[in-house]
Amino acid sequence: MALKVAVLGATGMVGREILSILAERGFPADEVIALASRKMMGAEVSFGDATLKAKDVDDFDFSTIQLCIMATGDPAARKYGNAISAAGCIVIDTSRAFRSDPQVPLMVPEVNGAAIDGYTKRNIIAVPDGVTC
Repeated sequence: MALKVAVLGATGMVGREILSILAERGFPADEVIALASRKMMGAEVSFGDATLKAKDVDDFDFSTIQLCIMATGDPAARKYGNAISAAGCIVIDTSRAFRSDPQVPLMVPEVNGAAIDGYTKRNIIAVPDGVTC
């Protein structure tokens, strides 16, 4: 089943890298949406051979997608993470905002895959700093 996916913070360095990896690995997405702050709205980012225009996160309806990868700092993650998950969207957060939350699994790919079962408590999955992997 293909998903509708959003990358929040798509215009930043981490967001651009996430888009690059999703495209490179052929992630099964029906649609990929670039999201950013209002000041970055309309900025163009690459997704494989496609160019995406960033949409304003504050005007976006998260109930229309299944997965949101947040490539933001802690304040933005705290601001948007709970609202996005409450809309029924699974959140993968790259910040530190939810890493200490006992109801949010901290996932390390290829290390603790079984921990993902706990994501349904909050609909949020935290990932460690890149230097950890």
